[in-house]
Amino acid sequence: MPGIILIGAQWGDEGKGKATDLIGTKVDYVARFNGGNNAGHTVVVGNESYALHLLPSGIINPHVTPVIGNGVVVDPEVLFQEIEGLESRGVDCSKLLVSSEAHVIAPYHRTLDKVTERFLGKHKIGTTGRGIGPAYADKINRVGIRIHDLFNAEHLRNKVEASLHQKNQMLVKLYNRREIDIDETVEDLLKYGEKLKPYVANTSLVLNQALDAGKTVLFEGGQATMLDIDHGTYPFVTSSNPTAGGACTGTGVGPTKISRVIGVVKAYTTRVGEGPFPTELFDESGEWLRQQGHEFGVTTGRPRRCGWFDAVVARYATQVNGLTDFVLTKLDVLTGLDSIPVCVAYDVTTTDGQTQRVSEMPVDQSEFTSATPVYEQMPGWKEDISTVHSFDELPQATQNYVHRLEEISGCRISAIGTGPQRDHIIEVHSLTD
Repeated sequence: MPGIILIGAQWGDEGKGKATDLIGTKVDYVARFNGGNNAGHTVVVGNESYALHLLPSGIINPHVTPVIGNGVVVDPEVLFQEIEGLESRGVDCSKLLVSSEAHVIAPYHRTLDKVTERFLGKHKIGTTGRGIGPAYADKINRVGIRIHDLFNAEHLRNKVEASLHQKNQMLVKLYNRREIDIDETVEDLLKYGEKLKPYVANTSLVLNQALDAGKTVLFEGGQATMLDIDHGTYPFVTSSNPTAGGACTGTGVGPTKISRVIGVVKAYTTRVGEGPFPTELFDESGEWLRQQGHEFGVTTGRPRRCGWFDAVVARYATQVNGLTDFVLTKLDVLTGLDSIPVCVAYDVTTTDGQTQRVSEMPVDQSEFTSATPVYEQMPGWKEDISTVHSFDELPQATQNYVHRLEEISGCRISAIGTGPQRDHIIEVHSLTD
């Protein structure tokens, strides 16, 4: 079996960790290909819940080799906090591989992230303040630090000096902050370099050799389609490509070795941070979804913005990712509703002031920002579905809801999450065969 890509199909927090864990029982490697510790995956095993931020979700499975690819930005402090936290709970992290070409989040990236976000005021992006954006900016500006740079003191110092030359000027003269000490920064990074050495590898070579040997590799994305730097709701996006194409550039594995692209989508929609969100609810329905679905960020603890399912977004995700399958999560959250609205189109205001109904994603962000959802009502259900293990055993109204989402999203739904536990999932079609 060649490679399988798993990505978020909305604005994140769709339950990718649960989906990765499901598929991870049948794969040999799980590789993170983008983002950093601004991602948050929750995996529930029995009575144990694991909140992962930087590590691949597959690390919970002892037979899986977890990989952090070159497209990820790595905060060494956070990485070892997470490793130590898991090992204290009996999870073996010794098989972890980290790309020598992954970029490093240095302490000054976190400082800049927080300072610049505050400086933006009402124009803020809504970042997590964890240094992700500044680290990716350094990568693009070619002043970034890679993992392998941490193994050479002289080389590292030259890179830190080059990176901080302009940043210290900005911090002191523009933001009225003290400059960052170069010696202290280098010393801290060298210490982390020593700890990282046992995990570092040429992960592109490892993954390609594994695929050539008939092994199965799952490529796991952080964040989601609508947060993609190119294809998301720019500028309210992340700093990387969490869409399917990012799996290839973020791991060094070519697209001809990918056979499945699986999108994870909630039975409703949520978003964290700033930016447009057409189906967002500001009434008691939104708060009901938030409480029923426990919609608070794994990484930040921030309450998530909640809204009804958006088929326009789902169709767009199918298009830009080339999805072959959907995993529909948190279907159980909707239990108890008499009627469930589903957004099937938008009414948007065009540049000439006219109102137009569209069924596909507007390319003009001003149109998307002004979009008013057009809803179709679906009958709800009252029965508890968390103990159901077969699609045919679901209430008829639940089946109808799933079939309708499948129809208007343009991609088959191959698995359905019916609760928070590991076994609360119905696999309608195999995700690995």
